[in-house]
Amino acid sequence: MLLLLLLQVLASCLWLGHGEVVTSLISTCPQFFFQKTPPNAALTPQNPAWICQRYGNKYYFATLYDKSRRIPVYSAYLYQPGHGKRCQRWMVEPQLVGPQYPKTMETESYVLHELKVSKQELQSSQAVLRDYEHLEGFHRGHLNPCSHNYDSSSCNSTFTLTNIVPQNAKLNQGAWKRYEMTIMKSKTQGCAETYVVVGSVPGSNFFGNRVNNPSHIWSGACCKTTSNTIRAWGVIAENTKNAVQELSLGELEDKLTDHYGRGNVYLFHSSCPRQ
Repeated sequence: MLLLLLLQVLASCLWLGHGEVVTSLISTCPQFFFQKTPPNAALTPQNPAWICQRYGNKYYFATLYDKSRRIPVYSAYLYQPGHGKRCQRWMVEPQLVGPQYPKTMETESYVLHELKVSKQELQSSQAVLRDYEHLEGFHRGHLNPCSHNYDSSSCNSTFTLTNIVPQNAKLNQGAWKRYEMTIMKSKTQGCAETYVVVGSVPGSNFFGNRVNNPSHIWSGACCKTTSNTIRAWGVIAENTKNAVQELSLGELEDKLTDHYGRGNVYLFHSSCPRQ
């Protein structure tokens, strides 16, 4: 136990990234959900992991991860765009291998050589960088994007493979980027706080029989305005086309209810308007 404690302390000093696998997002990092209300269980996969994403001893966003499909179901965060510089040091999550490992995101090299996790153990538990090599026509698509974060630390916290899905390259660099950078900025005018949940609908195909290729990418937002009103909206995109469909929150939830097929989907607290 002493050795493990020393290893955890050393890891905290050497690496800034932390991702804590928890039993409940609402009990550990509720601040990323409007009225502290996460999406309901209709999005929960058969083999889930709830992660409070922490960097430099501070939580920055929350993720529901599908361990079987090796993609995140969603990431939830506060929209706070800034000008943070990217470090682009991609991380994996040791705790997805087992709870005995440190609560810290680390590079694959650190996990394999310092924590002595085997390649098979690591690859069985989650996506690794090799899964995203040579994916023709696809990018590593952030759910919580760097551009929606206010400084370098919050930006860097998004570079974990538990926040990444295979995203159509044209969509990632085209209509989805336009939504993230331009449309989102317009929609949040007058918002004092904007809560966002971005997710992926599992598809029927896998890359290398390992990482699921999502059929759709979606985003919902609910904001409290400076005049103390509440407004909400959503978007969805097929992961084969360079197009984003703008929707009301209710329309998005209806579409996700159909796509997931596990009952009615509710992304936000009931006070967020659905129309």
